[in-house]
Amino acid sequence: MTAVVLGAGGQVGRALTRRFPDALALTRADLDGGDPAAVAAHDWAGVDLVVNAAAWTAVDAAQDPANHAAVRAVNVDGVGALADAARAHGFLLVHFSTEYVFDGTHPGPIPEDAPVHPLSVYGQSKADGDALVTALDRHLLLRTTWVVGEGRNFVRTMAGLADRGVGPSVVADQVGRPTLADDLAAAVDHLVDAGLTGTYNVTCGGEPASWADVAEVVFAARGRDPQDVRRVSTAEYTADKPDLAPRPLNSVLDLAKLEATGYSPRDWRAAVQAHLTTTG
Repeated sequence: MTAVVLGAGGQVGRALTRRFPDALALTRADLDGGDPAAVAAHDWAGVDLVVNAAAWTAVDAAQDPANHAAVRAVNVDGVGALADAARAHGFLLVHFSTEYVFDGTHPGPIPEDAPVHPLSVYGQSKADGDALVTALDRHLLLRTTWVVGEGRNFVRTMAGLADRGVGPSVVADQVGRPTLADDLAAAVDHLVDAGLTGTYNVTCGGEPASWADVAEVVFAARGRDPQDVRRVSTAEYTADKPDLAPRPLNSVLDLAKLEATGYSPRDWRAAVQAHLTTTG
């Protein structure tokens, strides 16, 4: 199988290049996913699989009107060019989505077929890009949450605060599950190897938790008292931060469809502990 990883320099892209060492790894410098003309002009002949990890993921910055065109270039227009290439050349397109396409009001874990209702510019851009992918006859759309890999992420931030003796205020009423980038890459491998297509929720497993719960796990792993994490509501946290994008309160994705394929996600607590051990 001839595979290409687009967005190979990001957290998910790095994990994918480890998982698919024979794939052609294209960073933004190699092929800009936000340049539809460049995507269309790329030579896709002979490619069997494209895993698209290129995305605008700066959720708050996406709210700035000055960034709207750039957000849509990467998350919508570039995705459309990839979908057109997949249609023309017959490769399987794997694309990543997010719980931000939902409004967080669903009671309980959110299934793959729940109606989308984004709250933010970022969420709307992802929903629009998703629609272009799911219009393909053959595709894999993987929705994920709270990604942790190599680079800037919540776990790394909390570990740094813990090491510096800081006691942060962390939201306790937004609930979901962290997803390790390596676990996401492993799920891609599993689903592609099984010849499956369609939309799947992919996160780590275990009991859902709040951001504050995750922070407490990180603090404990760093030898800090978990009670040094101050638990606050979303309303409290955002009161003096008008530029923040709205977040869904419920980010818990239903994993039943994924588990039915024979893939068993790691418990998020074990995954986060292992990540902290290996990354220092």
